[in-house]
Amino acid sequence: MKLRPAQILVLGFATVILVGTVLLSLPVASRNGETVGFLNALFTATSAVCVTGLVVVDTYTQYSLFGQIVIMLLIQIGGLGFMTMTTLIFLILGKRITLRERLVMQEALNQLTLAGVVKLTRYIIFTTLIFEAVGALLLSLRFSRIYGVPRGIYYGIFHGVSAFNNAGFDLIGDFKSLTPFVEDPLVNIVIMALIIFGGLGFSVIYDVFTTRNIYKLSLHSKVVLTMTGLLLVVGFLVIYALEHTNPKTLGSLSPAGKILAAAFQSVTPRTAGFNTISLSDMSLAAKYFTIFLMFIGASPGSTGGGVKTSTFALVLMMIYSVITSKENVEIYKRRIPMDNLFKAVVIMLIALLLVLTVSFLLTITERADFMSILFETVSAFGTVGLTLGITPHLSDAGKVLIILTMFSGRVGPLTIALALASKKKTAIMKYPEERILVG
Repeated sequence: MKLRPAQILVLGFATVILVGTVLLSLPVASRNGETVGFLNALFTATSAVCVTGLVVVDTYTQYSLFGQIVIMLLIQIGGLGFMTMTTLIFLILGKRITLRERLVMQEALNQLTLAGVVKLTRYIIFTTLIFEAVGALLLSLRFSRIYGVPRGIYYGIFHGVSAFNNAGFDLIGDFKSLTPFVEDPLVNIVIMALIIFGGLGFSVIYDVFTTRNIYKLSLHSKVVLTMTGLLLVVGFLVIYALEHTNPKTLGSLSPAGKILAAAFQSVTPRTAGFNTISLSDMSLAAKYFTIFLMFIGASPGSTGGGVKTSTFALVLMMIYSVITSKENVEIYKRRIPMDNLFKAVVIMLIALLLVLTVSFLLTITERADFMSILFETVSAFGTVGLTLGITPHLSDAGKVLIILTMFSGRVGPLTIALALASKKKTAIMKYPEERILVG
């Protein structure tokens, strides 16, 4: 039986997670020589491959150097996608990439056509290495002054990989994330830059660097850049307005520190998972707004998750067109096809259904307030990794639910639905059309 591209993607990610689980279950992966247990290893491996960052045990405290390197490799594979890594191996070995493999690459990279997928894959690998190398170098300069040169270089590499792949794993220890560096300009700016570029999508980065003319960019690139810029600016303004007087978050910082922290917290919900302030101490409104940012997430073909910026933009423009009685949905003087709009609405609805269902189930299995549960669920679906502190205290059932949510968020709920669905059948007849009252 030949597997469809969607099925290959789902099975491919599941296989990588399983291998990672086995490696992290080994005693050598633990700092104290005792295994973390299969479920905790599965949770960590899923979080790493799905570039989420939610952890039930602290990465630095629990895992040895071997375990941390395994996590970093899983983040790299998960961020790039296993098909990109497979293509890299094929290119190194000089193996011919078949049409079937190109179809899977097209599905994995979320491309509209087969044209140029191999070239784009090469560009993805090259771009990733460049961004991670530059990020690692700059972070190493700062970390080496604190932890010493060898450990500082290692920390720079680990956090560079984690940031560009929007993973959110850190080695600071004790679940502190980057809170000790809340007012450190170098660490904040480098991490934010890596997160933003990693979340734009490789096709957008390629388009920007090859076109070099904003007016000649593809419609997709224009929409992604517009939505990303808008969400970052609005996110900063809202978080700063809500938290600048809160003594437990921004209120105790210097004026420059408040701006830096607010900017960081507007960037990290884009599926990165790092935090420089205590999220549990934020106001209820700020937590709710962060959930909104996490649900939207990054952009298609990127290292991030969520429903994606372009999906959200299409749904917004569709609503606007209905309200203004426009016959077509138009963006930047281009008309959007109905199948494109239909897919965006379906993705949004499936995502909402998944989040609501998992949140409901977690209210049964966990002893936590609803805001913390909803925050955790959206963070898992958006492969963000931010938490209000309940992740280490999840029950076994809760861990399983979050694992499935992270996997769905990374692979894509629509991709999983297509993988489970029966093969598409061509209709041999059409029934009469009739309208249903709505609204």
